[in-house]
Amino acid sequence: MSKKTKLKIGEFSKMMQVTVKTLRHYEQKGLLVPDEVDEWTGYRYYSITQMQRLGTIRGLQRQGFTLEEIRELLEDGAHMPSIDQLTRKIEETERQLQMLTERRNQLLKWIDSHKLIKTMEKFSIQSLPEIIVASHREIISDYSALGPLCVNKIGPEMQRLGCQCPPPGYCFTIEHGKEHHPTDIDIEYCEQVEEMGTDSSIIQFKRMPAVAKALCMKHMGPYERFYESYAEAFNYMEKQGYKMAGHPRTCYIDGVWNQDDPEQWLSIIQIPIE
Repeated sequence: MSKKTKLKIGEFSKMMQVTVKTLRHYEQKGLLVPDEVDEWTGYRYYSITQMQRLGTIRGLQRQGFTLEEIRELLEDGAHMPSIDQLTRKIEETERQLQMLTERRNQLLKWIDSHKLIKTMEKFSIQSLPEIIVASHREIISDYSALGPLCVNKIGPEMQRLGCQCPPPGYCFTIEHGKEHHPTDIDIEYCEQVEEMGTDSSIIQFKRMPAVAKALCMKHMGPYERFYESYAEAFNYMEKQGYKMAGHPRTCYIDGVWNQDDPEQWLSIIQIPIE
């Protein structure tokens, strides 16, 4: 009768190309308990058959199965998932793929936006084309309410209505108050969409006319400090002989949706001029 081969944990680790730390983790999870533990030395020994079990574990992990799912499979005596289990894993993988694709597209949009900002001078004169926008007008308590309004109310409603936004994305606000109010700000949020939709109680669709000439200026920081950039922009306009010729827009590049630090919020102030 041949003697059973016993491999120390280090030997087993080396042959199976798995760290000792990982083997101990598998042991804690009940996935791969050593075949034998010396009661005097505490040395852990693994058998040849456990090589096959480890191969099964690693193969299932590569296919996206969690350690808990693998443990349940092995406890049931199965070495391969059932068709139902594989179908569920495929559906889960497709959801993850969609999420990652959406994340990748958003990251590409941010790169485009950053490239645009880096190539812009502090002040630039640009024309703004006619566009279709999804619009929402509301009186908000203060500027800090703008981010949650977009994330929790406007965004979900636009998604429900099936709005398609051309990349890299263009959204802006217009203040309608005749004078400054630190609270109760009458603000209209607009986001460019590809086509006119059906109005709802939250979103109205409309065409924004082209602006032949607009002074564009970068603003970095929280919205409560817009006044600093407006002061600088109007000083520049006066020196250059420009006059305001319409409602200013505030275009949002980075904000609460992708930057926790308000000092990293990037906006573009766009003032129609003549």
